[in-house]
Amino acid sequence: TAPGALATLILVLFALGIVLFLSFRTNDGSLLGGGFSFANFAGALSDPLYATVILRSLAIAGLVTLATVVTAYPVAYYLAFHAGKHRGLLLFVVTLPFWTSYLLRVFAWKVVLAYNGVLNSALLTTGITSEPILAFLNTPAAVVVTLAHAYAAFAILPIYVALENVPRSLIEAAEDLGARPFSIFRRIILPISMPGVLGAALVVFVPTVGDYVTPALVGGPNSTMIGSMIQAQFGKANDWPFGAALSVIVMLVILGVVLGARVADKHFGSRT
Repeated sequence: TAPGALATLILVLFALGIVLFLSFRTNDGSLLGGGFSFANFAGALSDPLYATVILRSLAIAGLVTLATVVTAYPVAYYLAFHAGKHRGLLLFVVTLPFWTSYLLRVFAWKVVLAYNGVLNSALLTTGITSEPILAFLNTPAAVVVTLAHAYAAFAILPIYVALENVPRSLIEAAEDLGARPFSIFRRIILPISMPGVLGAALVVFVPTVGDYVTPALVGGPNSTMIGSMIQAQFGKANDWPFGAALSVIVMLVILGVVLGARVADKHFGSRT
């Protein structure tokens, strides 16, 4: 385990330690700042702008997670119970989009949702609309749709693994006792697969909270997320300590969500 532990120490813990160290420094123009202060946290927590953006980021990430998990569960269910000999091929198709760049997939959605894009062209061609619609691109909805597609496989695979671990003997016993399919799903399959659902939700929720590429490309002013503001502090503003403080605050918020999910996971685990 030494190589993995060393890589974790250097690439994860050391990097997080630098961020935490910077968050307590003052911005004097140097790389690591000068002096220790709580001013960065005080400024971030006292400014309602950052609270608004964090809440917006949580809301968008929550919607992305909900949309992704709700659409991923039927796909994973089909793969686990009905795909048969085509399961390997379908799993390959699910992971196929990850063979292309993340930026390329975001730009593809920009082409689809643009004023003169594929969606507006289809609506004009079929006569559903008489002019292009501006509401598709540069909106929070565009960010949600793009991120939900980008992280779909991250939700499908954990749910599929959980469904694969559902004992088929329990389903057969329920069928022998006269249980209806919906009752089997509600009382056996769904409770046993809930840890996989919660795991998929976390895998999607955590990275989407801090995403800044997608809001910058397909979102508008009302879609600005905290990742964009952190990136601006490390970039144009050149205020690394304040950007680090914002990062720490976001990490603490996400940590609270993760701990809540772990409690829910243990609850479902004890029930099953």
